[in-house]
Amino acid sequence: MAINEWNDFLIPYEQAVDELKVKFKSIRREYRKRNEYSPIEFVTGRVKEISSIIDKANKLDIPLDRVGYEMEDVAGVRVMCQFVDDIETVVEIMRKRKDMQIMYEKNYITNVKASGYRSHHVIIKYPVNMSFGEKDILAEFQIRTLAMNFWATIEHSLNYKYKHEIPNNIKLKLKMAADAAFQLDEQMLEIKDEIKDAQRLFEVKSSLVSHIINNILTLSSMGKFAEATRYQTQINKLIEEGEVFELSSLLRDTERTLQMYK
Repeated sequence: MAINEWNDFLIPYEQAVDELKVKFKSIRREYRKRNEYSPIEFVTGRVKEISSIIDKANKLDIPLDRVGYEMEDVAGVRVMCQFVDDIETVVEIMRKRKDMQIMYEKNYITNVKASGYRSHHVIIKYPVNMSFGEKDILAEFQIRTLAMNFWATIEHSLNYKYKHEIPNNIKLKLKMAADAAFQLDEQMLEIKDEIKDAQRLFEVKSSLVSHIINNILTLSSMGKFAEATRYQTQINKLIEEGEVFELSSLLRDTERTLQMYK
């Protein structure tokens, strides 16, 4: 294919990645707005470079006119989770969605690759609404923990350097690192509730501090500098070690003062 034909071919994949990233970021936002723990930490996506598509097609003996039907990862979305059990939650969310069709799954967490690679892959068929009508494309989701993603990123770099012929001594160390990363994931899972409580407390305090500072800025904009300075002194003392009830009390004080001057 000529370069302009490749560009036309990739347009629906680019649109699909953009849409899927927005949709899964919205799921995270929805959890947060309900003040619930989100199984999705963050989402990334990419469309394969033309050179990578051609290289993979040659390795797998896929004719270039069959790439759209036989290559599953031209469009790729990666969902990162904090904890191992979040992965199944995300997969279950995908199984229930009506805007995509799951073709099949590859669970490399229960069926770990020999290299130590762990991730849950979901291949979907996704309809993209183009100017000329609807087009179905294949896309690959990789759902993994932050630790798994760190390891996979390193392995990818080494595979690129050594052209997929990583020396045995490095392979061994990589495998040991993969196992250590998974042990870390399992240990974090054991204290998941404690971690979630700590994160929730941090978010509540951050929200209170943000609202208080906004009120202080509003007071300053109204020319009430004495009150703004007094509240700024109080918030400075509470930011590091203040309790939620103290911050809540200060927020109410700033709100009462604002109401008084409005």
